[in-house]
Amino acid sequence: MKLKIALLPGDGIGPEVTAQALKCLQAVEETFGHEFEYTEALVGAAAMDKSGDPLPEKTLALCKKSDAVLFGAIGDPKYDNDPDAKVRPEQGLLRLRKELGLFCNIRPIKVFPTLTDKSPLKKKVITGTDFVIYRELTSGIYFGDKSLSEDGTVATDSCTYTESEVSRIAHLAFKAAKSRRKKITLIDKANVLESSRLWRRVVTKIGESYPEVKLDCMFIDNAAMQLVLKPSQFDVILTENMFGDILSDEGSAVGGSIGLLPSASIGEGTALFEPVHGSYPQATGKDIANPVASILSAAMLLDHFKLDEESRAIVIAVLTSIKKGIVSPDLNTSSKYGTNHIGDFISENIRDSEDYLILNKENIWLGKSTII
Repeated sequence: MKLKIALLPGDGIGPEVTAQALKCLQAVEETFGHEFEYTEALVGAAAMDKSGDPLPEKTLALCKKSDAVLFGAIGDPKYDNDPDAKVRPEQGLLRLRKELGLFCNIRPIKVFPTLTDKSPLKKKVITGTDFVIYRELTSGIYFGDKSLSEDGTVATDSCTYTESEVSRIAHLAFKAAKSRRKKITLIDKANVLESSRLWRRVVTKIGESYPEVKLDCMFIDNAAMQLVLKPSQFDVILTENMFGDILSDEGSAVGGSIGLLPSASIGEGTALFEPVHGSYPQATGKDIANPVASILSAAMLLDHFKLDEESRAIVIAVLTSIKKGIVSPDLNTSSKYGTNHIGDFISENIRDSEDYLILNKENIWLGKSTII
């Protein structure tokens, strides 16, 4: 297969972890006889430093003509700490999602059995945790009208959703639930917000078309609590943009490190794959960043294009790395292995391993194993 992949390393540790994911994709090319074409472009603060625009037109054009985007991270403290900044790096990613029609963000959250001691929660609480978050990505309060009074004392952010925006992601979530444990939990704030009441009406109606899937509804405040009290109760979580943003980061902590979790953003055309973590500027250039989330995002990219064996090869190599203790300091404070070494080890295991041949695709991605 030939694929055109846009590489957007971005800011902070983004370039470092993306480089490791690239090594793994190149190992897949060599092992399976594919041909991937990579083109790198600027985004975020790195792009602003060069052009003042967090998403230059050249970068956007590249993404639109590519089959997939492998994204690193975005954000820089010099903008985070400036409340008067008119343009911010994150605006580049928001615009990219909108331009590519990436309305659905998928974040699988599963506890690695060998890393249960790394979680801030007790082992008995997190055992059996295996859920996926379907987060609406191109509407809601992040994209609504914003205003600030002339004297700077009154600010407004509007949260707007349409029935069609809710419907299209709801169908994807229900279809995913059919292949998992057949349970969806809709997270909203329907006791207060009109937009949440729309979500609940639309999703409940759609649920009638999926009688085999059980639909539960939960308020966001309770959901945030339940994620730390009993995360194993969730299968597919469906929610709006801001709630999904918050719950995704909370859920990522359950497994012990945000550096382990990948994500996919899909929609109308070109799909985007990125680690859940941020730019982590404190670690930039120190060779200590965990590349696993970025590498598993590359595995999700391959899975998206039905390259099942190839995706499994990456996952198996990651598991081998973790099992052998070749991990970054966030997982083992005494680890002597750096970002680059971990990437080298995993990519070489892709070339050498044949274990992927005996694994079943559904067991990896659809919640029936202990892999992701």
